[in-house]
Amino acid sequence: MKKHNFSAGPSILPQEVLLKASEAIVDYNNSGLSLIEISHRSKDFVEIMENARALALELLGLEGKGYTALFLQGGASTQFIMTALNLLNKKAGYINTGAWSGKAIKEAKKVGEIIEVGSSADANFNYIPKGFEIPSDLDYLHYTTNNTIFGTQFKDIPQTNVPLVCDMSSDIFSRVLDYSKFSLIYAGAQKNMGPAGTTLVVVKDDILGKVSRDIPSILDYQLHIKAGSMYNTPPVFPVYTSMLTLEWLKGLGGIAGIEAENEKKSTVMYSEIDLNPLFKGFAAKEDRSPMNATFNLTDESLKDTFETMLKEAGISGVNGHRSVGGYRASMYNALPLDSVKALVEVMSELEAKA
Repeated sequence: MKKHNFSAGPSILPQEVLLKASEAIVDYNNSGLSLIEISHRSKDFVEIMENARALALELLGLEGKGYTALFLQGGASTQFIMTALNLLNKKAGYINTGAWSGKAIKEAKKVGEIIEVGSSADANFNYIPKGFEIPSDLDYLHYTTNNTIFGTQFKDIPQTNVPLVCDMSSDIFSRVLDYSKFSLIYAGAQKNMGPAGTTLVVVKDDILGKVSRDIPSILDYQLHIKAGSMYNTPPVFPVYTSMLTLEWLKGLGGIAGIEAENEKKSTVMYSEIDLNPLFKGFAAKEDRSPMNATFNLTDESLKDTFETMLKEAGISGVNGHRSVGGYRASMYNALPLDSVKALVEVMSELEAKA
């Protein structure tokens, strides 16, 4: 039985992408060689890298607007320090909305002065801070658009005249935004784009080259740009699979097309959470993430029954993070609406049994 995969990451990928990627592992482009055997300097892979980078810019509406897309290694966690090394001169501001922004703050403090301009730590990060003031003398403002663990999402881009740096690891390519308002975006591939192993970085070229420090070569965006995102051996398979996923997304009508599907899924999911007395949502309603719905049972004595029903229905990956508990339904781009309906049906059946 094909399972309904609600994993928070690494997460579900489109079936057609998995099939094409698996074929390439055996024989890429009828070359007689596996994709993971060919040189990253070969014409075949250079075309893959260039196409993946171009697709990222095209889908984000940043093509020809002075941005460069890179596929790097080290996960989004490496970007916590890399952004600071490349951009932080005197002082940067961070909005703290959970585990990942907290780690970004910790790393950036090793480079320079960091101030928290907003935080939702007082309520275990179940909401998005609002009404905060952003100093005008910041080198940049950093925030995380979507919080996988707590199930919250910024609905609007903060209004500021300082450069915006954003971790979009768990909602990249999921909704229409004016991406030109950001000076740097980074996102681990393993939620909406590909398998674990590569990280997309989209950087506005004119924000670089303004720090005086000697940046380690492997952490210098300018060197990666100069080398065409192949300063060192790139993660060949994750980049190829990400390219396939971006092609799949373009075929669906791009970000606008997938946003409509994501809205359908989140509406079905949150309607059940709100109407079913056996469940209670964790995140503040106005800040709920369409990517990660977090919720708890109102009667813990039903836990074993509910989880047995989930298993029997082929539903996987809905256990909540230990810092929140309960359950988390991750509804990334590739998750079909039918999977959400299957989960909601189990939740409804539990109510009927109780």
